[in-house]
Amino acid sequence: MGARKRLAAEKRKEENKSIAFASLKNSTIAPRKMKLVADLVRGVEVNKALNILQHSPKDASKSLEKLLRSAIANWEMKNEEKSLEEELLIVKEIEVSPAGMLKRIQPAPQGRAHRIRKRSNHVRIVLDGVKN
Repeated sequence: MGARKRLAAEKRKEENKSIAFASLKNSTIAPRKMKLVADLVRGVEVNKALNILQHSPKDASKSLEKLLRSAIANWEMKNEEKSLEEELLIVKEIEVSPAGMLKRIQPAPQGRAHRIRKRSNHVRIVLDGVKN
């Protein structure tokens, strides 16, 4: 590895020490529905985000809450010397991208058939610590 590449990699590693992430693959909720809930918690402090997700009536909020708790646990493992109370953790980014699609056929009147597309998604959440 060249010197410039190594220095860039070390710089990137240093920047990533304060962040933690978690990802959810092949969630069976449609990406459009998941994005509605993800937009509610983007850029919000984690305790407030958990509160929002717990009181949201949408089904997508349950899986996002579980994913957010996983990201918080990852941050705690990564930063053992810091506590959650002294750092202000925010949801830096939350990315919802489409995954594979199950294609099914549903019978319709007069011998026709309609195609049913059951969409799924991938979610990636990144937490960043901001000192108080």
